[in-house]
Amino acid sequence: MTDRRAGFRDLHRWYTAAWLLLGLVPSAIATGDDSGPAKAASLVLVGAAFAYAAVHRARDHSLAYLWVLALGLGVMAALPGGGAALFVAALPQFWFQTRGPRTALLLGGCAAAATAAGSLWIDSPGNAAAALAGYLVSVAAGLLLSRLLSDTEARATALAAELTLTQDQLAEAHRRQGAADERERMAREIHDTLAQGFASIIVLAEAARTGLGDDPERTARQLRSIEQTARENFAEARSLVGATPHGGLTPGSVVPTLRRTLERFAQDTGITVDADLPEDVDCDQQTRIALLRCTQESLANVRKHADASTVLVVLTQHPHAIELEITDDGRGFVVAESHGFGLDGMRKRLAELDGDLTVTSSVGDGTRILATLHTTGTPHHA
Repeated sequence: MTDRRAGFRDLHRWYTAAWLLLGLVPSAIATGDDSGPAKAASLVLVGAAFAYAAVHRARDHSLAYLWVLALGLGVMAALPGGGAALFVAALPQFWFQTRGPRTALLLGGCAAAATAAGSLWIDSPGNAAAALAGYLVSVAAGLLLSRLLSDTEARATALAAELTLTQDQLAEAHRRQGAADERERMAREIHDTLAQGFASIIVLAEAARTGLGDDPERTARQLRSIEQTARENFAEARSLVGATPHGGLTPGSVVPTLRRTLERFAQDTGITVDADLPEDVDCDQQTRIALLRCTQESLANVRKHADASTVLVVLTQHPHAIELEITDDGRGFVVAESHGFGLDGMRKRLAELDGDLTVTSSVGDGTRILATLHTTGTPHHA
């Protein structure tokens, strides 16, 4: 719309120049040598020039101006030398200054009739015929331009409506995608925290029920572990509901939390855990959460599927990356045939932090999980 308005302004400027140079100036020159009528002609010309400038500024009076212009054109045509040139030069105004073709046709027709009558008054039928011919040409050109403008406006309106619809659809798609991403994130958090905790509680409860009469001390340890896991689940649930950022982590290094997680795992399962966890590993909160979740998920898979006797956990900090390696000596599996939610969740969690997950395993040879989190300045090779 802005470009179209700028185009119309440019068109008006060019027409104003043409109106002055081709309409007013020649008529003024033609009537300049007359005595009585020349004075009247000069007044009409000056009035037309000022009126056109005023109408440019305030279009509310355009119809009154056009009626005066039509009458003035008739007066000019009745003066010696006035001719029909001024009428032809003025014809576009009847289309520029009106809102529809009907008004333009009416006012232009009145101006043509006045010009023809003035020409006939001074016995100039040629000028009268030229005025009528010019009017007919202006009608054809004006109707064509009106149709083109109408079609352009209709296309612009349709495009604007289509753009609005597309924007609404895009906004709805973004909203749905955002909701889907949030559901996926919540599902991943629940799987990595609450679901794993409940699975641990079930295993511990079954073991405690089995050893109730045979090993009271072990049963008591298992019950304490059940209580602790339930409390941790409760804290995780409150964290998820409150959208707190820590997710079970205390401020500071991730190593103490990983050690507690590994100790609990060894205590609950009886599996030997060897850990190489340097205390000086430095990372931000989101990286610590990702390392903890990868550890929890890997240990849960070992508990449920591996039938392993030993787990090795190694945390290494490189100049531009942190690596967490978890290896077990269990039964292994075919990686290409694995489509579990846990591994996919780990991959997506790491990908959100510009990280990678590498899973190496084969049947009978155990499993190796390598989580790599790139820090600033490190190129990421997927």
